Amino acid sequence: MERPGAEEVNSNECENMSRKKEKSEECEANTMDSLLEMPFATIDTKDDCGLTDVPQINLERSEENEWISKDQMKKKKKHKGYQANYFLSIPITNKEITGRIKILQNAIIQEDKRLAKAMSSVGSFHITLLVMLLHEDEVNIGIDALLELKPFVEEILQGKHLTLPFQGVDTFGNHVGFVKLAEGDHMNPLLEIAEAAKRTFQAKGILAGESRSFKPHLTFMKLSKVPWLRKMGVKKIDPKFYEKFISHRFGEEMVHRIDLCSMLKKKQSNGYYHCESSIVIGESSTVLQSYRRDVPSWPRGKGPIGIRDLINEALQRERMVLKSKVKQIKELLFQPEIQAKIRRELFEERSINNSNQENDVDFTATLT
Repeated sequence: MERPGAEEVNSNECENMSRKKEKSEECEANTMDSLLEMPFATIDTKDDCGLTDVPQINLERSEENEWISKDQMKKKKKHKGYQANYFLSIPITNKEITGRIKILQNAIIQEDKRLAKAMSSVGSFHITLLVMLLHEDEVNIGIDALLELKPFVEEILQGKHLTLPFQGVDTFGNHVGFVKLAEGDHMNPLLEIAEAAKRTFQAKGILAGESRSFKPHLTFMKLSKVPWLRKMGVKKIDPKFYEKFISHRFGEEMVHRIDLCSMLKKKQSNGYYHCESSIVIGESSTVLQSYRRDVPSWPRGKGPIGIRDLINEALQRERMVLKSKVKQIKELLFQPEIQAKIRRELFEERSINNSNQENDVDFTATLT
């Protein structure tokens, strides 16, 4: 039997190495796509092969967190490298903004119809304040942290409204398209709120925050939503598709709510993320008074649709919080040690009452 020549061996080895390299690149691409699907994804492209820096949860302990127990720190180390599954969201509801973004999306789709499925739904538009990792038994802790955040937000805003102006378009590594938040006086309070949120959640022992600096943005498209685009050769968003919107003004959003949302649970019917709880920024009466200054009057017994919806939504959020508290109490009452403690206290109380009754009988007998 003839041994294969050196050239044939080298040829086979090269072919095998080439196949391994292709599989490796495909695996990296799939990994990147799954990570980009998260609402907090921000990418810095390292090279043309699609290698990226994926945001990681910052696990460093701050001075405020020195009281966290050793068990919690072990839990942090155990889950190091896990991807975030919850986030704090500022929903974008101004129809002027959403309408203009829809025009932007349609303009891009006209350039390449394959990108239609890469677009974010109008109902999902938001700004991410903070990302975190919450296990199922930690969701209620996250809700408590959100409620504790509200006074800090109110202290930062000092009774003033926080209005966010959106202008211009940019991308993260030509993979994620977003509308930019314009520079201005609103940036400092927004950054302070984001920092206060991180401190509040971390103080509860929750893995929260990213290693990179906070960069508020409004995502309107992601190539990762359509994995087969890469196989069809669409690996980047062509800047020419959105060049007409580079300096476009999209409108202003008054911050009225902060939501604790799940990245993985089923979205709502309007396209917005599953929401565990919310805090309303500013009182409803303040919002109503502000609206009355712009609109002199409306039919008796009827307020403007937007305000009624806002008030109803706020009431719904409050009901959700109360339901969560009731659920916590029920879970607490079902714990064996709590039930044993309740039985013990009830038994002691009955014993004391019986003893008092016997003393009363003895005293009465003595008198007769």
